Amino acid sequence: MKNSKTSDRELATKLGVSQPTVSRIRAKLEREGYIKEYTLIPDFHKLGFEIMAVTLVKLKNELNEKELGQMRKFVRDLMEKSPFAYMMALDGHGLGYNRMVISLHENYSDFVRFVKAAREAPYGELAAVDSFLISLSSEHYLPLTFSVVAKYLLAMKEKKVI
Repeated sequence: MKNSKTSDRELATKLGVSQPTVSRIRAKLEREGYIKEYTLIPDFHKLGFEIMAVTLVKLKNELNEKELGQMRKFVRDLMEKSPFAYMMALDGHGLGYNRMVISLHENYSDFVRFVKAAREAPYGELAAVDSFLISLSSEHYLPLTFSVVAKYLLAMKEKKVI
């Protein structure tokens, strides 16, 4: 989690096991879904994004499976015609909302276009849409990183919790 570029050989040396053992365990973790992908977390501001938005959405009525499928198709089609940089879109519950989207925007106008598109979605009448905007040009207290999770897991292992 700290460095997805670390080779199996390097991991084996750090762990005190053989490289084939690390390769076998890594393959098993991938197969079982513990490892979904190997990725990096870029500096979004350097990539041209000024804003990260956490948008909470409340639908007036829950969508059935057919409507959910139609909504997903609408979003895919919209993304092809007029792409938005979505990082995550999830169903959930809290603060009176039942959907959450984290998105990146080049500027405030791009964010406004995103909200307008969300309000015009043909499936699911919106009861509320609220966003928390984060400036990506400023220094943050604790930026997005998986090293924090890795440190937590190590601490829990040392306490024998996991």
